[in-house]
Amino acid sequence: MDMVEVLIVGAGPSGLSTAACLSKFSIPYVIVEREDCIASLWHKHTYDFLKLHIAKEFCELPHMSYPTDAPTYIPKKDFLRYVDDYVEHFNIIPKFNTSVESCIYDEARKRWVILARDKVNGTILDYASRFLVVATGENSVSNIPEIIGLQSFPGETIHSSSYKSGNDYVGKSVLVVGSGNSGFEIAYDLAVHGAKTSITIRSPMHVMRKELIHLGMVLAKWHIPLKFVDFILMVLAYLLFGDLSKYGIVRPRMGPLLLKAKTGRSAVIDVGTTELIKKGDIKVVGPISHIRGDLVEFEDANERCYDTIVFATGYKSNVNMWLKNDMGMLNNDGMPKNDFPNHWKGAKGLYCVGLGRRGLAGVAKDANMVANDIHDTIEMMSFN
Repeated sequence: MDMVEVLIVGAGPSGLSTAACLSKFSIPYVIVEREDCIASLWHKHTYDFLKLHIAKEFCELPHMSYPTDAPTYIPKKDFLRYVDDYVEHFNIIPKFNTSVESCIYDEARKRWVILARDKVNGTILDYASRFLVVATGENSVSNIPEIIGLQSFPGETIHSSSYKSGNDYVGKSVLVVGSGNSGFEIAYDLAVHGAKTSITIRSPMHVMRKELIHLGMVLAKWHIPLKFVDFILMVLAYLLFGDLSKYGIVRPRMGPLLLKAKTGRSAVIDVGTTELIKKGDIKVVGPISHIRGDLVEFEDANERCYDTIVFATGYKSNVNMWLKNDMGMLNNDGMPKNDFPNHWKGAKGLYCVGLGRRGLAGVAKDANMVANDIHDTIEMMSFN
């Protein structure tokens, strides 16, 4: 059994940020990653044209800025280059292909006992760690909802994590299920590549431009009340987009920044999707009732035939599958019970990073808080 000070589970931005912050205090750690690369979600499960939706100043990992010549909204390839440079700068060496199978706190040893498997050769790895950091992120397992008759659909069904480009769907009839940022961007990409595209919209949502969200975040940093900032953003959004309710897009009563702060739900960043909806190039449909073969029937009794269904329906946390005792830190969905910003700390040296639904800015804040707390705890223990 390997005795370690801190074990970090996950080598995405959350785990890498934690490692960097710990290294600032010279605190030893081990970081394990089930995939064969860092930031595997970005490398393997994002579409080619993805960009960060928030300006780079709000998306930096701790203790390292983007290059001065980087664009304001970082493309996927540039973000991956930044992450590679980050790993090199802080000399972070994850143990790849290492899948944590179980983890429980041992009261006698006062340590977390972790059982992991090397996915390459099948060997079992045992760790005993004083501190445990859950850094697997919110997007661990693809989420596809249960829909009556889905198994009868003869065409292709994929999750957005497998979608790469609209080039593969020219001339096809495609239904995008889900109207978050991924759904809106994939629908746009499909339509501009010549697919006959529909998108489901189930509930009220804010549609914003990147520049509006950036303005809102800057104003919020000046401690202007969020309600007033939201009022400004909604007025500007109305001037830009007009009344979208006639196209099936209804705005929530709560403003975009307050909604994010209270629920973690983000505004959808428009990349040109709304214009294509207005032109009729993208059809807005309601929730699905059931599927019979290639015929999809919606709750409003409309029905259409499709060749492909793309599920842009998000992800789930997988923490509850391997963390056998979370000390009351997480709920049944593997997400923190306490609201941001009090979500990151559990008991017995247990922490989480990147589960606060606050994007990369939240990741950076979590990582700093966790590293500082571990440092303070070690200092206190050394005095006793």
